[in-house]
Amino acid sequence: MGTVRKLMVEVVDAHNLAPKDGHGTSSPYVVVDFYGQRRKTRTAVRDLNPVWNETLSFNVGTHSDNIFGDMLELDIYHDLKYGPTRRNNSLGRIRLSSTQFVRKGEEALIYYELKKKSLFNMVQGEVGLKVYYVDEEVPAPLPPEQQAPPAPAPQTEEAKPEDAPPPQETETKPPPPEPEKAEPPAPPSESPPEGDKPKEEPPEKENAEPPAPPEGENEKPPEPEPQPSKEESADLVDPLPPEACVMAAASVSRSNSEIRFSGINAPQPIRRAASTASFTSEASSESISIERSTFDLVEKMHYLFVRVVKARYLPTNRNPVVKIAVSGHHVTSRPARKTTLFEWNQTFAFGRDAPDSSSILEITVWDPPLAENASDVDGRSLLGGVCFDVNEIPVRDPPDSPLAPQWYRMEGGGAQHGDLMIATWIGTQADESFPDAWKSDTYGHVNSRAKVYQSPKLWYLRATILEAQDIMPLTSSKEAWFQVRAQLGFQVLKSKMISTRNGTASWNEDLLFVAAEPVSDFLVITLENRQHKAPVTMGVLRIPLTAVERRVDDRNVASRWFTFEDPNEEKSSYKGRVHLRLCFDGGYHVMDEAAHVCSDYRPTARQLWKPPVGTVELGIIGCKNLVPMKTINGKSSTDAYCVAKYGNKWVRTRTVSDNLEPKWNEQYTWKVFDPCTVLTIGVFDSWAVFEADSPIESTRPDFRIGKVRVRVSTLQTGRVYRNTYPLLVLTHAGLKKMGEIEIAIRFVRTTQRLDFLHVYSQPMLPLMHHIKPLGVVHQEALRNTAVKMVAGHLSRSEPPLRKEVVFYMLDADSHNFSIRKVRANWYRIINVVAGVIDIIRWIEDTRGWKNPTATILVHALLVMLVWFPDLIIPTLLFYVFAIGAWNYRFRARDPLPHFDPKISLADVADREELDEEFDTVPSTRSNEVVRVRRASLRVKVRRPCDSVSQCCWGGDKRPEGEESANACGVVVGRPDVVRWLRGRGQRPDRGRR
Repeated sequence: MGTVRKLMVEVVDAHNLAPKDGHGTSSPYVVVDFYGQRRKTRTAVRDLNPVWNETLSFNVGTHSDNIFGDMLELDIYHDLKYGPTRRNNSLGRIRLSSTQFVRKGEEALIYYELKKKSLFNMVQGEVGLKVYYVDEEVPAPLPPEQQAPPAPAPQTEEAKPEDAPPPQETETKPPPPEPEKAEPPAPPSESPPEGDKPKEEPPEKENAEPPAPPEGENEKPPEPEPQPSKEESADLVDPLPPEACVMAAASVSRSNSEIRFSGINAPQPIRRAASTASFTSEASSESISIERSTFDLVEKMHYLFVRVVKARYLPTNRNPVVKIAVSGHHVTSRPARKTTLFEWNQTFAFGRDAPDSSSILEITVWDPPLAENASDVDGRSLLGGVCFDVNEIPVRDPPDSPLAPQWYRMEGGGAQHGDLMIATWIGTQADESFPDAWKSDTYGHVNSRAKVYQSPKLWYLRATILEAQDIMPLTSSKEAWFQVRAQLGFQVLKSKMISTRNGTASWNEDLLFVAAEPVSDFLVITLENRQHKAPVTMGVLRIPLTAVERRVDDRNVASRWFTFEDPNEEKSSYKGRVHLRLCFDGGYHVMDEAAHVCSDYRPTARQLWKPPVGTVELGIIGCKNLVPMKTINGKSSTDAYCVAKYGNKWVRTRTVSDNLEPKWNEQYTWKVFDPCTVLTIGVFDSWAVFEADSPIESTRPDFRIGKVRVRVSTLQTGRVYRNTYPLLVLTHAGLKKMGEIEIAIRFVRTTQRLDFLHVYSQPMLPLMHHIKPLGVVHQEALRNTAVKMVAGHLSRSEPPLRKEVVFYMLDADSHNFSIRKVRANWYRIINVVAGVIDIIRWIEDTRGWKNPTATILVHALLVMLVWFPDLIIPTLLFYVFAIGAWNYRFRARDPLPHFDPKISLADVADREELDEEFDTVPSTRSNEVVRVRRASLRVKVRRPCDSVSQCCWGGDKRPEGEESANACGVVVGRPDVVRWLRGRGQRPDRGRR
């Protein structure tokens, strides 16, 4: 049973359409075109605010597998049967890209503004749609054995033409065409849609017929099963001959053509006698030709790839293993999976950049030991092997197809007639086999592979608690206090307490949660009676999130009444009801990063996404001069890996083991929707590499080595920036340099220049953040919840991205209080105010004739502007241009600017401030230390208050000590009071005294 993808368009209603019939109204109907298919709705007679509520279905066949490349066109016409007019009967149109289409369950009602179809067309209003696609199951056709007996052959031929009408009937089944037939004859404007309808049937028939052949093909394989086995027995699955079981020196004679030793793309194996050669001989540099790599931002790293596929004719009944020796590396594969052959299907990658790279590659097959022979020195018996000269191994160009494995005759050991299928080639990190291969620089650790992760799609769940009725308190008191407790996963929110005497309570309060897809949880609503001893649960309600409506704007969704149930009773009983309004707010962007370093500002709803404006490519080259992070068995080492995050996409490089200057040379790409975003790169030291040796050590958290941020708006399009940045970490002892990271980055613009500049004129956050803004404290609480959900989701991946890594990349603790941050913010404010103060001082100097030349020029310019007021704006623009041209000489010369630690005062913070910053809440220090911190804080706060007070009193004597702090609060919080007192000629300090 197959599935057919269909696009569903729900035409809900329209508002404020333009009149077209000459009597102030219109009779609109909708025509929708999608990939050569046309559907129409019924006509709403004389209605400028029509309501259709019709669903139109479109086929997405095999010829349109790429649904994200199609366009949907919707036109609204006036029906000429009702009030014919000479005007154009078009009421507007919209065009939607299929990138805005979502799956069933994610759809939301969206109102689109109607656009003009032609230049002289008068259009107004909007239309509400729900667009989504579903996968419908196609019933499997009956087997031919069941269809043939009931009818003779001649009748089956006549029945073939009758098989065509059923698809047509199914096509005319939807409700839109039926009401159309009941109306009067179609107007001229409707004739084109109906004329195209017969053309819609063949595509659907073609889509419905393809699933039938696979069913027939699936039924045939059982019959010809023995035939393939005979054909493949020649060189694939020959059973082991009886002579093979005897370990004799002479082997069964076989033709050389049956064992294909070499080919055009395969290296020639060398004899076992050559294995006595030195394994330390170096390969010539000319043998490794430099091929064109798709990783153009990073350095190419050459690897010797060995793919061990399978073996045959081995005289063993156990699970043999393969050993590979090259360049000082000795690797053992996993035990073979025994079928008709011995299968491994494992790839190994050995670095070729080392100076001790050997020119001999030795691949041997060993038989595992028996239980009684476990005390032997090796415990394994050699079955045979193959040797290669690395200088003769071909170099694979990445655009080419993968190298085909070949059968090679094994020599030496007991399997004198055994064959081994392998493939060897020299490639780079751009090879498609590289990510899943065993690598020599990672020592084959499972958690050391490079991976790409996706953050879960997060929604804001808004639960509006309106009122509750029929609440019966357990006590007999006249007045009771009630509170609603809502829980979603680990999130628990409570409403305010309401007192009632008649069993009816009203809250009208919003509770906001963060939910992640797939939404399979329940929202638990509990009604509690707040008493002196403890709250008493009056009723519990469980609401599945799959039944909650989704919206993308601020429209009010329909509210519902829900009935409480008593959790302590086995039978359900009525415990009152509650009035709720639930919806998923898709118009918000769920923050998981700090707003000033955010990498994505798109709303949650996919329908509101705009096309990308470019792509950013990041090449992670490597690190230098890393500090040893841990000591294992008396040896200091660092197992470093890099994590980069932009938008919902996370990337993790492979872990380079025991190297203070690791080289990754990996390249990744992201789509950019807003250039005012930040790309974050972090480096960490891994403990997961010890999972096999020491499971306890592997559970320790990964150490932070450092983090670098790059703002996309500072990148020139098409230019490659390759720089080295310091890795800095703020510790209890101060700012510490942990090493350096080298990256290459490039931004490529994919839109027109005017469209790209238009993005800068748009607000960063979606529209819902401005229509219904969230408070700063509320937003930060929701961000902390989102960070925990993202960390929990990524930690369940394989290999996992640990929670401490996600917390560090997302700055989960960035808003903790710190004296250092307060001082840094104060200096930023002073730098901004300093410019204004300089302008005021220049005006005072000019007015006081301290510089007579400047004063005369300013007065002359003022007189000229008074006589010629049209020159005011050009003069200001010229002045701004002159200042910009003058300051252009002093622009930053850095190749790529990044975040400066001097701005945050991290390099000058003293030890006491850092101790207070890293201290927990509540403090773990003694009371005396906390008292000293409080006194120091009062002194530091008094300084900015004195500055503000001096500005407010205009140079007069200002209050001292506590009065300065109080006056600062008056000035900052009540400036209107200060102005009123000044106007009356009184001073606030005199009034207080």
